[in-house]
Amino acid sequence: MALTRLTLRDFRNHAATRLDGMARFNVLVGENGAGKTNVLEALSLLAPGRGLRRAQPAEMAARHGDGSFAVAAEMEAGELVLGTHTQPAAPGRRLVKVNGAQAPAARLAEWLSLTWLTPAMDRLFAESAGNRRRFLDRLVLARLPGHAQTSARYENGLRERNRLLADDREPDPAWLDALETQLAQTGAAIVAARADLVADLGAVLETVPEQPFARPSLAYASETPADEAALRSALRQGRRRDRAAGRTLIGPHRDDLAVRLATKDAPAADCSTGEQKAMLIAIVLAHAELTAGPRPRLLLLDEIAAHLDPLRRAALYERLAASGAQVWMTGTEAAPFAEIAGEAAMWRVHDGAAVRD
Repeated sequence: MALTRLTLRDFRNHAATRLDGMARFNVLVGENGAGKTNVLEALSLLAPGRGLRRAQPAEMAARHGDGSFAVAAEMEAGELVLGTHTQPAAPGRRLVKVNGAQAPAARLAEWLSLTWLTPAMDRLFAESAGNRRRFLDRLVLARLPGHAQTSARYENGLRERNRLLADDREPDPAWLDALETQLAQTGAAIVAARADLVADLGAVLETVPEQPFARPSLAYASETPADEAALRSALRQGRRRDRAAGRTLIGPHRDDLAVRLATKDAPAADCSTGEQKAMLIAIVLAHAELTAGPRPRLLLLDEIAAHLDPLRRAALYERLAASGAQVWMTGTEAAPFAEIAGEAAMWRVHDGAAVRD
Protein backbone atom coordinates (compact mmCIF):
# COMPACT_ATOMS: atom_id res chain seq x y z
CA MET A 1 0.00 0.00 0.00
CA ALA A 2 1.25 3.48 -0.81
CA LEU A 3 -0.69 6.16 1.08
CA THR A 4 -2.88 5.66 4.13
CA ARG A 5 -3.81 9.29 4.84
CA LEU A 6 -3.77 12.58 2.94
CA THR A 7 -4.26 15.99 4.55
CA LEU A 8 -4.74 19.30 2.72
CA ARG A 9 -4.70 22.71 4.38
CA ASP A 10 -5.64 25.84 2.40
CA PHE A 11 -4.84 24.08 -0.87
CA ARG A 12 -6.88 25.50 -3.77
CA ASN A 13 -10.51 25.23 -2.58
CA HIS A 14 -9.72 22.74 0.19
CA ALA A 15 -9.59 24.64 3.49
CA ALA A 16 -9.14 21.52 5.62
CA THR A 17 -9.57 18.13 3.96
CA ARG A 18 -8.44 14.75 5.25
CA LEU A 19 -8.77 11.46 3.41
CA ASP A 20 -8.27 8.23 5.36
CA GLY A 21 -8.50 4.54 4.63
CA MET A 22 -7.09 4.38 1.13
CA ALA A 23 -7.49 1.24 -0.98
CA ARG A 24 -5.90 -0.06 -4.17
CA PHE A 25 -8.49 1.96 -6.12
CA ASN A 26 -9.43 5.43 -4.83
CA VAL A 27 -12.22 7.33 -6.55
CA LEU A 28 -13.18 10.99 -6.17
CA VAL A 29 -16.69 11.77 -7.46
CA GLY A 30 -18.25 15.21 -7.78
CA GLU A 31 -19.40 17.97 -10.05
CA ASN A 32 -17.01 19.97 -12.17
CA GLY A 33 -15.25 22.52 -9.99
CA ALA A 34 -15.88 20.59 -6.77
CA GLY A 35 -12.17 20.07 -6.10
CA LYS A 36 -11.49 16.54 -7.36
CA THR A 37 -8.54 17.44 -9.57
CA ASN A 38 -7.19 19.63 -6.78
CA VAL A 39 -6.72 16.48 -4.70
CA LEU A 40 -4.83 14.83 -7.55
CA GLU A 41 -2.71 17.97 -7.93
CA ALA A 42 -1.85 17.86 -4.23
CA LEU A 43 -0.80 14.23 -4.62
CA SER A 44 1.34 15.12 -7.64
CA LEU A 45 3.34 17.50 -5.44
CA LEU A 46 4.67 14.44 -3.61
CA ALA A 47 7.10 14.12 -6.53
CA PRO A 48 9.81 16.52 -7.67
CA GLY A 49 8.64 19.19 -10.07
CA ARG A 50 5.68 21.54 -10.43
CA GLY A 51 2.83 19.04 -10.29
CA LEU A 52 0.25 18.00 -12.83
CA ARG A 53 -0.92 21.56 -13.57
CA ARG A 54 2.63 23.00 -13.57
CA ALA A 55 1.32 25.83 -11.41
CA GLN A 56 3.41 28.22 -9.35
CA PRO A 57 3.20 27.63 -5.56
CA ALA A 58 1.39 30.93 -4.96
CA GLU A 59 -1.37 29.85 -7.38
CA MET A 60 -2.15 26.77 -5.27
CA ALA A 61 -2.82 28.58 -1.99
CA ALA A 62 -6.46 29.15 -1.05
CA ARG A 63 -7.65 32.70 -1.67
CA HIS A 64 -9.24 33.00 1.75
CA GLY A 65 -6.08 32.03 3.67
CA ASP A 66 -2.78 33.66 4.52
CA GLY A 67 -1.19 32.83 1.15
CA SER A 68 0.31 29.52 2.25
CA PHE A 69 -0.75 25.89 1.90
CA ALA A 70 0.26 22.49 3.23
CA VAL A 71 -0.04 18.94 1.89
CA ALA A 72 0.89 15.92 4.03
CA ALA A 73 0.71 12.22 3.18
CA GLU A 74 1.22 9.30 5.53
CA MET A 75 2.49 5.96 4.32
CA GLU A 76 2.23 2.59 6.03
CA ALA A 77 0.07 3.85 8.90
CA GLY A 78 2.24 6.83 9.74
CA GLU A 79 5.66 5.18 9.55
CA LEU A 80 6.64 7.70 6.90
CA VAL A 81 5.21 11.20 6.42
CA LEU A 82 5.92 13.20 3.28
CA GLY A 83 4.92 16.84 3.21
CA THR A 84 5.17 19.97 1.12
CA HIS A 85 4.13 23.47 2.05
CA THR A 86 4.66 27.18 1.56
CA GLN A 87 4.97 29.94 4.12
CA PRO A 88 3.14 33.30 4.19
CA ALA A 89 6.43 35.19 4.07
CA ALA A 90 7.58 33.32 0.95
CA PRO A 91 4.50 32.04 -0.95
CA GLY A 92 6.50 31.43 -4.10
CA ARG A 93 8.87 28.91 -2.50
CA ARG A 94 7.67 25.35 -1.98
CA LEU A 95 9.36 23.47 0.85
CA VAL A 96 9.54 19.71 1.39
CA LYS A 97 9.71 17.67 4.58
CA VAL A 98 10.33 13.98 5.15
CA ASN A 99 9.27 12.81 8.61
CA GLY A 100 9.29 16.42 9.75
CA ALA A 101 12.82 17.20 8.59
CA GLN A 102 13.38 19.62 5.72
CA ALA A 103 14.70 17.90 2.58
CA PRO A 104 15.45 18.72 -1.07
CA ALA A 105 12.46 18.18 -3.36
CA ALA A 106 14.47 15.60 -5.33
CA ARG A 107 14.34 13.28 -2.30
CA LEU A 108 10.60 12.79 -2.78
CA ALA A 109 11.38 10.49 -5.70
CA GLU A 110 13.20 8.14 -3.33
CA TRP A 111 9.95 7.32 -1.53
CA LEU A 112 7.23 7.40 -4.16
CA SER A 113 6.83 6.72 -7.86
CA LEU A 114 4.16 8.93 -9.43
CA THR A 115 2.61 9.03 -12.91
CA TRP A 116 -0.47 10.89 -14.08
CA LEU A 117 -2.84 11.45 -16.97
CA THR A 118 -5.15 14.44 -17.25
CA PRO A 119 -7.57 15.63 -19.97
CA ALA A 120 -5.11 18.43 -20.76
CA MET A 121 -2.69 15.75 -22.01
CA ASP A 122 -5.08 14.31 -24.59
CA ARG A 123 -3.37 16.28 -27.39
CA LEU A 124 0.16 15.69 -26.09
CA PHE A 125 1.31 14.20 -29.40
CA ALA A 126 0.14 17.23 -31.38
CA GLU A 127 1.69 19.79 -29.02
CA SER A 128 5.25 20.99 -28.58
CA ALA A 129 8.22 18.67 -28.16
CA GLY A 130 8.82 20.26 -24.77
CA ASN A 131 5.58 18.80 -23.41
CA ARG A 132 6.52 15.35 -24.66
CA ARG A 133 9.98 15.65 -23.08
CA ARG A 134 8.38 16.51 -19.74
CA PHE A 135 6.03 13.53 -20.08
CA LEU A 136 8.94 11.24 -20.91
CA ASP A 137 11.05 12.59 -18.04
CA ARG A 138 8.16 12.02 -15.65
CA LEU A 139 8.04 8.39 -16.75
CA VAL A 140 11.82 8.08 -16.32
CA LEU A 141 11.67 9.69 -12.87
CA ALA A 142 9.00 7.22 -11.76
CA ARG A 143 11.53 4.52 -12.60
CA LEU A 144 14.83 6.18 -11.61
CA PRO A 145 14.71 8.51 -8.57
CA GLY A 146 18.11 10.02 -9.42
CA HIS A 147 16.79 11.38 -12.72
CA ALA A 148 15.42 14.48 -10.95
CA GLN A 149 18.83 15.52 -9.65
CA THR A 150 20.54 14.72 -12.95
CA SER A 151 17.99 16.80 -14.86
CA ALA A 152 18.32 19.69 -12.41
CA ARG A 153 22.10 19.75 -12.83
CA TYR A 154 21.73 19.68 -16.60
CA GLU A 155 19.21 22.55 -16.61
CA ASN A 156 21.39 24.64 -14.31
CA GLY A 157 24.42 24.13 -16.55
CA LEU A 158 22.38 24.83 -19.67
CA ARG A 159 21.05 28.13 -18.30
CA GLU A 160 24.56 29.25 -17.36
CA ARG A 161 26.03 28.28 -20.75
CA ASN A 162 23.21 30.07 -22.58
CA ARG A 163 23.79 33.16 -20.43
CA LEU A 164 27.46 33.21 -21.39
CA LEU A 165 26.70 32.63 -25.07
CA ALA A 166 24.21 35.50 -25.15
CA ASP A 167 26.62 37.94 -23.48
CA ASP A 168 28.20 40.61 -25.67
CA ARG A 169 31.60 39.78 -24.22
CA GLU A 170 33.63 36.79 -25.37
CA PRO A 171 32.98 33.92 -22.92
CA ASP A 172 35.84 32.58 -20.82
CA PRO A 173 36.89 29.30 -22.55
CA ALA A 174 37.83 27.70 -19.23
CA TRP A 175 34.39 28.43 -17.81
CA LEU A 176 32.75 27.04 -20.94
CA ASP A 177 34.91 23.92 -20.64
CA ALA A 178 33.67 23.37 -17.07
CA LEU A 179 30.04 23.90 -18.00
CA GLU A 180 30.28 21.64 -21.05
CA THR A 181 31.81 18.90 -18.93
CA GLN A 182 28.81 19.14 -16.60
CA LEU A 183 26.40 19.18 -19.54
CA ALA A 184 28.10 16.20 -21.16
CA GLN A 185 28.01 14.12 -17.97
CA THR A 186 24.38 14.84 -17.16
CA GLY A 187 23.19 15.04 -20.76
CA ALA A 188 24.57 11.64 -21.68
CA ALA A 189 22.94 10.14 -18.58
CA ILE A 190 19.57 11.71 -19.51
CA VAL A 191 19.78 10.42 -23.07
CA ALA A 192 20.65 6.91 -21.88
CA ALA A 193 17.83 6.84 -19.31
CA ARG A 194 15.25 8.09 -21.80
CA ALA A 195 16.37 5.74 -24.57
CA ASP A 196 16.37 2.72 -22.23
CA LEU A 197 12.87 3.52 -21.02
CA VAL A 198 11.51 3.99 -24.54
CA ALA A 199 13.04 0.68 -25.61
CA ASP A 200 11.60 -1.14 -22.59
CA LEU A 201 8.18 0.44 -23.10
CA GLY A 202 8.27 -0.65 -26.72
CA ALA A 203 9.05 -4.22 -25.70
CA VAL A 204 6.07 -4.29 -23.33
CA LEU A 205 3.75 -2.73 -25.92
CA GLU A 206 4.73 -5.41 -28.42
CA THR A 207 3.31 -8.07 -26.08
CA VAL A 208 -0.13 -6.54 -25.51
CA PRO A 209 -3.11 -6.94 -27.87
CA GLU A 210 -3.96 -4.12 -30.26
CA GLN A 211 -7.41 -3.97 -28.68
CA PRO A 212 -9.14 -2.62 -26.70
CA PHE A 213 -6.55 0.20 -26.61
CA ALA A 214 -4.73 1.45 -29.67
CA ARG A 215 -1.14 0.21 -29.66
CA PRO A 216 1.53 2.84 -30.18
CA SER A 217 5.05 2.32 -31.44
CA LEU A 218 7.70 4.50 -29.77
CA ALA A 219 11.07 5.91 -30.72
CA TYR A 220 13.42 8.28 -28.96
CA ALA A 221 14.06 11.02 -31.53
CA SER A 222 17.48 12.36 -30.66
CA GLU A 223 20.49 13.88 -32.38
CA THR A 224 22.37 14.10 -29.08
CA PRO A 225 25.48 11.93 -28.81
CA ALA A 226 24.84 9.28 -26.17
CA ASP A 227 28.55 9.11 -25.33
CA GLU A 228 29.79 11.65 -22.78
CA ALA A 229 33.04 12.41 -24.60
CA ALA A 230 31.24 12.80 -27.93
CA LEU A 231 28.68 15.16 -26.44
CA ARG A 232 31.40 17.26 -24.81
CA SER A 233 33.19 17.48 -28.15
CA ALA A 234 29.97 18.43 -29.97
CA LEU A 235 29.30 21.22 -27.48
CA ARG A 236 32.83 22.57 -27.85
CA GLN A 237 32.71 22.45 -31.63
CA GLY A 238 29.31 24.13 -31.66
CA ARG A 239 30.30 27.19 -29.64
CA ARG A 240 30.46 29.57 -32.58
CA ARG A 241 27.12 28.37 -33.97
CA ASP A 242 25.48 28.46 -30.53
CA ARG A 243 26.88 31.91 -29.82
CA ALA A 244 25.32 33.19 -33.05
CA ALA A 245 22.00 31.65 -32.04
CA GLY A 246 22.29 32.82 -28.43
CA ARG A 247 21.46 29.37 -27.11
CA THR A 248 22.65 25.76 -27.03
CA LEU A 249 21.47 23.89 -30.12
CA ILE A 250 22.43 20.35 -29.16
CA GLY A 251 21.51 18.26 -26.15
CA PRO A 252 18.63 16.32 -24.58
CA HIS A 253 16.68 19.58 -24.16
CA ARG A 254 16.04 19.41 -27.94
CA ASP A 255 15.10 15.73 -28.22
CA ASP A 256 11.61 14.32 -28.65
CA LEU A 257 9.42 11.27 -28.12
CA ALA A 258 8.17 10.02 -31.50
CA VAL A 259 4.90 8.09 -31.34
CA ARG A 260 3.02 6.34 -34.16
CA LEU A 261 -0.21 4.35 -34.22
CA ALA A 262 1.11 0.87 -34.98
CA THR A 263 -1.95 -0.49 -36.79
CA LYS A 264 -2.01 2.40 -39.27
CA ASP A 265 1.70 3.27 -39.18
CA ALA A 266 0.58 6.87 -38.82
CA PRO A 267 2.13 9.66 -36.73
CA ALA A 268 0.22 10.06 -33.48
CA ALA A 269 -0.29 13.75 -34.22
CA ASP A 270 -2.32 12.82 -37.32
CA CYS A 271 -4.62 10.46 -35.43
CA SER A 272 -8.01 11.27 -33.93
CA THR A 273 -8.28 12.64 -30.40
CA GLY A 274 -9.75 9.32 -29.29
CA GLU A 275 -6.87 7.37 -30.79
CA GLN A 276 -4.35 9.69 -29.17
CA LYS A 277 -5.99 9.26 -25.77
CA ALA A 278 -6.03 5.49 -26.22
CA MET A 279 -2.31 5.51 -27.05
CA LEU A 280 -1.56 7.59 -23.96
CA ILE A 281 -3.46 5.11 -21.81
CA ALA A 282 -1.56 2.24 -23.44
CA ILE A 283 1.78 3.91 -22.69
CA VAL A 284 0.88 4.56 -19.05
CA LEU A 285 -0.34 0.99 -18.57
CA ALA A 286 2.86 -0.38 -20.13
CA HIS A 287 4.89 1.90 -17.89
CA ALA A 288 3.04 0.58 -14.83
CA GLU A 289 4.31 -2.90 -15.68
CA LEU A 290 7.89 -1.62 -15.84
CA THR A 291 8.02 0.25 -12.56
CA ALA A 292 7.25 -2.54 -10.12
CA GLY A 293 9.82 -2.31 -7.36
CA PRO A 294 10.43 -1.41 -3.72
CA ARG A 295 8.94 2.11 -3.95
CA PRO A 296 5.16 2.47 -3.63
CA ARG A 297 3.59 3.64 -6.89
CA LEU A 298 0.74 6.08 -7.45
CA LEU A 299 -1.22 6.48 -10.69
CA LEU A 300 -3.29 9.67 -10.88
CA LEU A 301 -5.95 9.42 -13.59
CA ASP A 302 -8.18 12.47 -14.01
CA GLU A 303 -11.51 11.79 -15.76
CA ILE A 304 -10.01 8.60 -17.19
CA ALA A 305 -13.24 6.57 -17.46
CA ALA A 306 -15.56 9.29 -18.73
CA HIS A 307 -15.27 8.54 -22.44
CA LEU A 308 -14.49 4.82 -22.36
CA ASP A 309 -17.07 2.23 -23.32
CA PRO A 310 -17.79 -0.64 -20.89
CA LEU A 311 -15.37 -3.01 -22.66
CA ARG A 312 -12.48 -0.57 -22.43
CA ARG A 313 -13.32 0.37 -18.83
CA ALA A 314 -13.25 -3.28 -17.81
CA ALA A 315 -9.91 -3.78 -19.56
CA LEU A 316 -8.53 -0.64 -17.92
CA TYR A 317 -9.51 -1.74 -14.42
CA GLU A 318 -8.10 -5.21 -15.00
CA ARG A 319 -4.74 -3.82 -16.12
CA LEU A 320 -4.66 -1.29 -13.27
CA ALA A 321 -5.38 -3.97 -10.69
CA ALA A 322 -2.56 -6.12 -12.08
CA SER A 323 -0.12 -3.19 -11.99
CA GLY A 324 0.20 -3.24 -8.21
CA ALA A 325 0.00 0.56 -8.05
CA GLN A 326 -2.31 2.60 -5.86
CA VAL A 327 -4.71 4.23 -8.32
CA TRP A 328 -6.51 7.55 -7.89
CA MET A 329 -9.33 8.40 -10.30
CA THR A 330 -11.89 11.17 -10.65
CA GLY A 331 -15.29 11.37 -12.27
CA THR A 332 -18.48 13.37 -12.24
CA GLU A 333 -20.60 10.26 -11.64
CA ALA A 334 -20.14 7.01 -9.74
CA ALA A 335 -21.66 4.81 -12.46
CA PRO A 336 -18.45 4.34 -14.53
CA PHE A 337 -16.77 2.91 -11.42
CA ALA A 338 -19.51 0.39 -10.59
CA GLU A 339 -17.28 -2.56 -11.58
CA ILE A 340 -14.73 -1.73 -8.89
CA ALA A 341 -17.10 -0.25 -6.29
CA GLY A 342 -16.67 -3.24 -3.99
CA GLU A 343 -12.89 -2.86 -3.79
CA ALA A 344 -12.53 0.91 -4.09
CA ALA A 345 -12.43 3.69 -1.51
CA MET A 346 -14.84 6.36 -2.75
CA TRP A 347 -15.25 9.98 -1.71
CA ARG A 348 -17.93 12.49 -2.66
CA VAL A 349 -16.28 15.84 -3.25
CA HIS A 350 -18.28 19.05 -2.97
CA ASP A 351 -17.08 22.63 -2.59
CA GLY A 352 -13.62 21.66 -1.35
CA ALA A 353 -14.77 18.95 1.07
CA ALA A 354 -14.45 15.18 0.66
CA VAL A 355 -16.85 12.76 2.39
CA ARG A 356 -16.25 9.00 2.34
CA ASP A 357 -19.11 6.99 0.85
